[in-house]
Amino acid sequence: MIPSADQHTDEAAPGTPTRRVGGGFVIAVLALCGTIVSLQQTMVLPLLPDLPDLIGTSTSNASWMITATLIAGAVATPVISRMADMYGKRRMILLTLAIVAVGALIGGVSTALPLLILARVLQGIGTALVPVGIATMRDELDPDKVPLAVALMSATLAIGAGVGLPLGGYLAEAFDWHVVLWLPGLLALLMIALVLRTVSESPVRTAGAFDFRGAILLSLALVLLLLAVSKGADWGWTDASTLGTFATGLVLLAVFVPLELRIPNPLVDIRTAAQPVVVSANTISVLMGFGMFLNMLVSTQLLQTPTDTGYGLGLDALHAGLWMAPSAVAFGVLAPVSGWVTRRFGPELAIGIGSAIMFVSYLARIPFSDSVALVVIGTLVVTAGTALAYSALPTLIMRSVPVTETAAANGLNTLLRSVGTSTASAVTAAVFAATITSGTGGYPTFGAMTLMFVLAGVAAGISTVLILPFLRRRAADGDDQPTERLTVDHVVHGRVVDGRGEEVPGAIVTVMGGRGSHVDWARTDSAGDFSVATGGPIRHLFVVSAQGWSPVSFYADLNDDRRLAPFVMRDRLTVRGLITDPQAVPAVDVSVVITKRTGGALSWVRTDDAGRYTLPLPREGVYDLTAVDRGTQATRSQILTIGGRSVEVDLQLEEPALSPTGADAGPPRQASR
Repeated sequence: MIPSADQHTDEAAPGTPTRRVGGGFVIAVLALCGTIVSLQQTMVLPLLPDLPDLIGTSTSNASWMITATLIAGAVATPVISRMADMYGKRRMILLTLAIVAVGALIGGVSTALPLLILARVLQGIGTALVPVGIATMRDELDPDKVPLAVALMSATLAIGAGVGLPLGGYLAEAFDWHVVLWLPGLLALLMIALVLRTVSESPVRTAGAFDFRGAILLSLALVLLLLAVSKGADWGWTDASTLGTFATGLVLLAVFVPLELRIPNPLVDIRTAAQPVVVSANTISVLMGFGMFLNMLVSTQLLQTPTDTGYGLGLDALHAGLWMAPSAVAFGVLAPVSGWVTRRFGPELAIGIGSAIMFVSYLARIPFSDSVALVVIGTLVVTAGTALAYSALPTLIMRSVPVTETAAANGLNTLLRSVGTSTASAVTAAVFAATITSGTGGYPTFGAMTLMFVLAGVAAGISTVLILPFLRRRAADGDDQPTERLTVDHVVHGRVVDGRGEEVPGAIVTVMGGRGSHVDWARTDSAGDFSVATGGPIRHLFVVSAQGWSPVSFYADLNDDRRLAPFVMRDRLTVRGLITDPQAVPAVDVSVVITKRTGGALSWVRTDDAGRYTLPLPREGVYDLTAVDRGTQATRSQILTIGGRSVEVDLQLEEPALSPTGADAGPPRQASR
């Protein structure tokens, strides 16, 4: 750190990088990339009924072409997203598109099932492109364009999936069926050329080594969990294979979480993900994924069920797909609306309105689903709510996590959407299968459809409730815009240590511009290291806080050196005081302990030769402070209220309730409080 003049720039809003012209081209290219990788997810679905005859396999084996894509996408999303934060977002976009193209090449020339499954695995990895593209938009675009761009990118998952069904059916009928597999690869090659020409590499990167152990553990856990969910209907939900696979996945996940809390540079920052707003956003993502996919599944089933069931509308697969296509178009049309609401009123309102629309429309669809027009209208209204909420979730995530972790945080959010869609598929299959009898002609009952609408409505209602506290907080805080505007793309690295030079893990480092506007924040890892984005080589204010320490602040004049001098925490917060015996004489070698009021000791120490003690300050809350003289059995307890600052408490011991011989000296006395 060297001295420099206090200065600022006016190019971008605080906390959101911006520097490029031609942002419209960047938005178009990245949105097309997202559409292509989501398109190839569903284009193959119309092939499944004919695939067993085409390649000589069973229906169960052919379904692996869907399962493999789902699992590959879930595994790749958190891994590639984290790599994008560390090694470059543009680089990971190009790598992902190249993998999709290789998968298309293999699938386009293969007729053997193992090679076709391999092709679908490689194509499924393309799912990771969406969260990386969202993070790239934050780094590349003017802040006024970011909400719209993020809304469009987020909507590509639904747009591609909706268009893929009728397009795949048409191509499979009009041409050789291999075109469904190789066409997305050809489009991916075109997008590689466009990305190379229009998208610049982001300088916003986090430091450290990649978490290979975490990546392996999480990948194995996700494979097993999603395999159990996807194949549960075929294997049997109570079969030993399903239960064993699911249980093993949970065990691996239980090993993964504490590992991520201990190591530097974790694949998933559990502490950041545990913030209330991030937890709520990720939970809403699961529920929204459930509701969105259920909308498509149940609506398609209603359209294709024969009319002689009493509720079906009797369309073939191609016409049902065409009637469902408008919902995909609605996602694209409503993305600007969601972007405007998010930019003007905040993502919380967009999510709240969207989930409320979904809740009301799902309940209304129960009595109003007896014609093609009503089904399509109901589908469109649900889609409108989904588009509003879905498109705002990434913005809410990015406003709540450090700039250097946007891709990883959005990757986790996208992964949880996939969990929601997989759960919707599994629950729908189980409910439908339970109601199919000989009396229904092999089709589920309308009661099963009603139940699914109710479940989707409940999911939307829970989403509305989850977002309300943050919506109220935003309304109370207002939306005051800081006067200082910084281009935040200069990442610096530092370390937080104590007075002895030892690392302080879990410290919060907040960086602000010279005028006090928020720029970025980060949490130190287990080695005390952190990375934060700044406004470049100008003066910044750093504020460091950690559990058990007094906060410290530093002005730093940054230069082109990306390494900061260590920040030193010197004032340890403590509980201290003097212990005296019943005669008011300092008590030596007396045990002093802090216990939780719900049970369990936090820390203890013995008094020194002057009768004094010092204990580390616990987290804010109410505890019991107790002093015990083991020789005389004299004790004293007092309620201890911690409020984030050092506390001094003196205690005078009291004589024990029982005589030294153990004889009953009367009713026991409660320790003074």
